Amino acid sequence: MNLLESGEDYLEAILMLSNKQKDVHAIDVANELNFSKPSVSIALKKLKEGGYIDIDEHNHLHLTESGLSVASKIYERHVLLTKILEELGVDKETAQEDACKLEHDLSIKSFEAIKNYYNKNHNK
Repeated sequence: MNLLESGEDYLEAILMLSNKQKDVHAIDVANELNFSKPSVSIALKKLKEGGYIDIDEHNHLHLTESGLSVASKIYERHVLLTKILEELGVDKETAQEDACKLEHDLSIKSFEAIKNYYNKNHNK
């Protein structure tokens, strides 16, 4: 399954929620992303079929190894890009919104270059 930007957003939301709370349900994802419950249900079904999440008997959502890999990559991009934009003087809300847009479209090569540059210049 080739993940679209929205699929990556769902996986990232599940990761972020699971870092904040013990159990993650579809309604939590809907609230986090401000999407309707039916839309979330459809997306979660596709993510389950693609092998990115598991849903247990209590309807708790769990990232699979491949889901965690995608979510971690997107989350890392989001955090770093937000941090850089804020350091450049962008307000927090705008920085988060723009980082969300950038995190999906930036090539691996460009992101690694940005990350290396940031780390090199912030570890002095």
